[in-house]
Amino acid sequence: MSRQDVCQVACVHEEKVSQLKSKLYTQETTGVAMIFKALADDTRIKIAHILTLEEELCVCDIAAIIDASTATTSHHLRLLRKMGLAKHRKEGKLVYYSLDDDHVKDVIKIAFEHHLETSRHLL
Repeated sequence: MSRQDVCQVACVHEEKVSQLKSKLYTQETTGVAMIFKALADDTRIKIAHILTLEEELCVCDIAAIIDASTATTSHHLRLLRKMGLAKHRKEGKLVYYSLDDDHVKDVIKIAFEHHLETSRHLL
């Protein structure tokens, strides 16, 4: 750990800490962490990203785009659906997936925008 990463003196701002601590523990952080954990998989983030670019896709199309089997793709889509990040509809023998709502789309889009910005600065 670098000395630049740590305060040089111990100084706790009690009022600020107390106020923020009470807000932190009234929020559901575990559920949010599970969302990020679900998206931390490379295949699932690819799926989520293409679903921000195209409103709805069938499982076969998604599998072809990410170069995966339909079984693997279905497994990842099922997990995204269980986490409340994606939804599906069946049309005959086809199953179409989309992201659950605009909040999910925004999180994915912002993450990609942030990555593009920070990777430009690193070059």
